[in-house]
Amino acid sequence: MNHEFIDLQPVAHVQGAVRLPGSKSISNRILLLSALSQGDVAIVDLLASDDTAVMLAALRSLGVQWTEEKTATGTIHHVKGVAGVLPNKSADLFMGNAGTAIRPLTAALAVIGGDYTLHGVPRMHERPIGDLVDALNAAGTNVEYTGNPGFPPLHIKQGKIHAQRLSVRGDVSSQFLTALLMVAPLMAREHAIAIDVVGELISKPYIEITLNLIRRFGVTVGQDGWESFTIEPGQVYQSPGTIHVEGDASSASYFLAAGAIAGGPVRVEGVGKDSIQGDVRFAAALEQMGVQITMGDNWIEARSNGVLKAIDADFNHIPDAAMTIAIAALYADGTSTLRNIASWRVKETDRIAAMATELRKVGAIVEEGADYIKVTPPAVITPATIDTYDDHRMAMCFSLVSLDGAARKGNVMRINDPKCVGKTFPEYFAAFAAIAK
Repeated sequence: MNHEFIDLQPVAHVQGAVRLPGSKSISNRILLLSALSQGDVAIVDLLASDDTAVMLAALRSLGVQWTEEKTATGTIHHVKGVAGVLPNKSADLFMGNAGTAIRPLTAALAVIGGDYTLHGVPRMHERPIGDLVDALNAAGTNVEYTGNPGFPPLHIKQGKIHAQRLSVRGDVSSQFLTALLMVAPLMAREHAIAIDVVGELISKPYIEITLNLIRRFGVTVGQDGWESFTIEPGQVYQSPGTIHVEGDASSASYFLAAGAIAGGPVRVEGVGKDSIQGDVRFAAALEQMGVQITMGDNWIEARSNGVLKAIDADFNHIPDAAMTIAIAALYADGTSTLRNIASWRVKETDRIAAMATELRKVGAIVEEGADYIKVTPPAVITPATIDTYDDHRMAMCFSLVSLDGAARKGNVMRINDPKCVGKTFPEYFAAFAAIAK
């Protein structure tokens, strides 16, 4: 693979099975919970990617010991929990562009206290963190901005937690609430801690992942709908012993969509009907588009029933996987509308603008709004050179535009900067080639 670009030949049919890499969201949550726990944790099938490498390096800089064991079937990471007391009281931490790493880690370091700096790539310094910092500082932590207020880089000093109630906005990123929930047991030493959500909570399935994992580590969270959460005092994270990382449901979306567009059947292994990830609901969106979906405990399979039906739906609950729906819309029988996706604008790039720009290159008619995108498919998809904006999901999404090759008579799709998939799925293009017939 050329680092500057990859050329994808037209593919008329896809078929096969793909073993998914571990979930990014689950991997980085488990890493931090393991580090904060009492006891040692064995993590099976942790995702190997840029975002998890960032978290592992940060934990090591903080004095958390971990080792990686290669096995016949995958990897086991052994993490020695520090029971909420970090060995290193000062560290300078590079967080790349990993929102799933910087947000919970900021909260943990702010509550534990010390002398820490956190920074990342330029795009990370454009991704909001102010609502989280405001919630933390209102409770008594001492987090300062060293660049633009409301954004990393950050400098964390020793504070003193005095609050018993915190409130945080829910409508920018669910990661702010995730971060507070994960550190709430560290704050609830003498008193219960309540966290109130201000405004609508977006991306609720990601909060479900957080709550599920917190409970796996032995802490009980009380819940009043999606408005308020309570953690009783005196709870400590306990090692679950061994914990398995599910396959990444967001990554599954590309292969399921491929089966939907170009025949199939395509089966993804590592997620299924028992998944704790909301992005498995992507399969239901494909079903609305007329795709035949079957599910087992640990697998999902998609096959095409012909032309896809256009869709008009609210995708607030699955913002990452919804990007793949915008590509599937190129193969639908009319105009598709994806609604309530404002969070796209504060992700790895402004994904509404990026998606609109690149979809137009291949011939689609696109209307974009503050929180929606409308895609009208072209009669024939035009070959194009796709820019990826240093965004892994843009690269993976637009690989699908090489499908249905019969319509395009040998035209090549070029994807610029394909190595950006390393953020979550370094082997993506090899896995995609393996199902392309």
